[in-house]
Amino acid sequence: MNKHEDFLLNQIAGPKDLKKLSISEMEKLAQEIRTLILEKDAVEGGHLGPDLGIVEATIAYHYVFNAPEDKIIWDVSHQTYPHKMLTGRAQAWLDPDHYEDVTPYSNPDESPYDYYSIGHTSTSIALATGMAKARDLMDKHENIMALIGDGSMTGGLAFEGLNNAAIEKHNLVVVVNDNQWSIDENVGGLVTALKKLRDSNGQTVENPFTAMGFDYRYVADGNNLTDMIAAFKAVKDVDHPILLHINTLKGKGYEPAVSDEEAHHWVSPFNLQNDQPLAPESQEPTPNSVALDVIKDEIKAGKNVMAIDAAIPGVFDLEEFKKEFPDHYTDVGIAEQESVAFATGFAKEGGIPVLMENSTFLQRAFDQLSHDTAANDLPVVMLVAGGQISNQSKTHLGIFDQVMISNLPNWIYLAPTTLEEEKAMIKWAIKQRKHPVAIKMPANVPDADKQIVATDYSEIKYRVKPGKDVAVLALGDFYQLGKDVAHKLGATLVNPLSANILDKRALDELAANHQVIVTLEDNSLDGGFGQKVASYLGKEKVKVLNYGQKRVYTDQTPVKEIYQQNHLTTAQIVADVQQLL
Repeated sequence: MNKHEDFLLNQIAGPKDLKKLSISEMEKLAQEIRTLILEKDAVEGGHLGPDLGIVEATIAYHYVFNAPEDKIIWDVSHQTYPHKMLTGRAQAWLDPDHYEDVTPYSNPDESPYDYYSIGHTSTSIALATGMAKARDLMDKHENIMALIGDGSMTGGLAFEGLNNAAIEKHNLVVVVNDNQWSIDENVGGLVTALKKLRDSNGQTVENPFTAMGFDYRYVADGNNLTDMIAAFKAVKDVDHPILLHINTLKGKGYEPAVSDEEAHHWVSPFNLQNDQPLAPESQEPTPNSVALDVIKDEIKAGKNVMAIDAAIPGVFDLEEFKKEFPDHYTDVGIAEQESVAFATGFAKEGGIPVLMENSTFLQRAFDQLSHDTAANDLPVVMLVAGGQISNQSKTHLGIFDQVMISNLPNWIYLAPTTLEEEKAMIKWAIKQRKHPVAIKMPANVPDADKQIVATDYSEIKYRVKPGKDVAVLALGDFYQLGKDVAHKLGATLVNPLSANILDKRALDELAANHQVIVTLEDNSLDGGFGQKVASYLGKEKVKVLNYGQKRVYTDQTPVKEIYQQNHLTTAQIVADVQQLL
């Protein structure tokens, strides 16, 4: 039910309706939009600070330009909640019954006002430059704009995009939304450059954008609606590349989000009255606490360990660690390629890098995983979080890490089934200095179980609990699923330990003594663990059934539904095996 029937937003079916409003009415609209963002995020969770900070710029854009003919490409697009409200999708914020109607990122399937499914940083300028070149070739004249912010400028592709955007022959506007933050606080030399521009009201001679050839404009208060309308009117229909630098306040309108930007970049459901999360934080050991305990112990023992991340300290709970061990922590900003190359250089010089990556972001560094780390066979230790089947948007799926890492030479990819095993794997990975080792951070595993935990993983030896007729090889998080399946079938249960290094002796014995081998993995099937097993056993009589997620993009699909679609429930797997037997 829409409890905000008196809101102006109810009258906005699209940007044409917005253009009828006065400045004071649009300022009221901005307050309404912030109220709705807060209310929905409190219930559902979602990006908060970025959306609160971009409201005036979004209203001004749609007031001045003529979307969808004129085009704006939102970098990351996690700041598009106001844009969606103004382009026919306001019901998804006005009415709690419709909260699930839209995705949290731009989505062409939802609206002609969205041009791409985008969820990772630094791509907007390159995309806009390609669109501008196509427009020129077809003798069209619409305005094309890229809006980039929240630390996305630290990504290498942003610089590549700027390099080409600066020589566009006709209309192209790059808006740098400078709120001084990414997910975490911004890092690097770009911070210095942007500060000099802000401090000088855009007048400093040390301007990297004019040096590249851009016509540079500055707006000191990007949250001032009148100023933003004037700035957009001034760049509309220009016939050359312009960089419009706007200074905005991340989290504007909600004091907790202003005072603690990092914690409010993205929020879990919370109580609007006191800003406290609805789900209390667990005091039990977690995969992160286990990993950090190992790293701290190694540092205290005098090891030259460096924890490295790419603007995601919150994913690994690194806040206290970086305060306690500042010399052993490096955040490279939103720059996964840099993080992998940096870690590789650190290893070459004799250091022990522990690189912390999120599965969905790691794909941006694929070349470095191969060209720099694997080809030089350097002992980088990499912890990969979020490498599971999930209900995320299609831009944020964590099901491709095994495909990337496991199929490169020299990389060893380990998958723990308990926290105790995770600890042992990390300790071994730090100790060994021969190869790059990645460890798949577990998500839903017990602290320990009755398995014997190895201390040496230089040779992979499967952990086998004997049964008959069927062998279930259950990797990492799916070991618990495998345990259920094996129990129902009276089957052999196997912990394979690694996503890519096969225990061929164990597989030979399993093939000789079983009719069916089942593989379970919490990742994409194609190019994954199960296919490696099936390929190795191709000449044997044993039948092999592989279970994981099909090679498709799901988009906020409930995990239970994904499991059903991929036959990943105990009942479905058992039925498949029984039918085969």
